[in-house]
Formats: sequence, structure tokens, C-alpha cells
Amino acid sequence: MQLTEGDFHRRLAATPDVAAVLFTAPHCGACRAWQRILPDALAGIAGHLYEVDIAEATGVARGYDIFHLPTIYLYRDGCFHAELQCEARRDAIRAAALALLAKAAQEEP
Repeated sequence: MQLTEGDFHRRLAATPDVAAVLFTAPHCGACRAWQRILPDALAGIAGHLYEVDIAEATGVARGYDIFHLPTIYLYRDGCFHAELQCEARRDAIRAAALALLAKAAQEEP
């Protein structure tokens, strides 16, 4: 589901449990790979998967200092929890997400 400049904060704040937000750009090959693998990799972990096209939501991207794509953030009950950084492999994503969610929330970027 796409998040836009106008609904990013409102929709995330209203999202219960765990959500993943994938920041992408239209011509990013790595972004397309993550788009394909992320739903399956986070099945049973994140109940919601959102995408933000930084070409359209430039204010959100600037607000979070998004420079490297793709960038994946995990949210819990509408609040930032952690940035997911790992290889684009199902098992690596699952392990990294579970490890991050088992820890205390990080400070929002």
C-alpha cells in the first residue's frame, strides 16, 4: 500500500502492531528486488507493508534524510522502531526483523 506526503504520518500513527515502510524510487533496480521479496520475508512478522515513492513524497524523504535506496523502516503501533539493514534474502530479512523487534525501539531518524 502506497503512503503519500499527505497521509504518511496519519496512516502510520493509526496502524496497529508491526508495519514495514519501504522507501523506493521508480528507476531503482534494488528497490524492485526488495518489493518482490519483502512481503514473503515479513509474512507473520509485519502485518502491514507500506511503500513510499521518494520522487513523489520528497518532504517525507527529506524529513528522514533518506539518501540510500531502498531504505526499510519498521514501526510498532504507529511509532518508529528501527531501520532494517540486511541482505535481500528471505532468511536474512526475517532474522534481522525479529532481532530488531526483540530490542527496545531506536531513536527516530
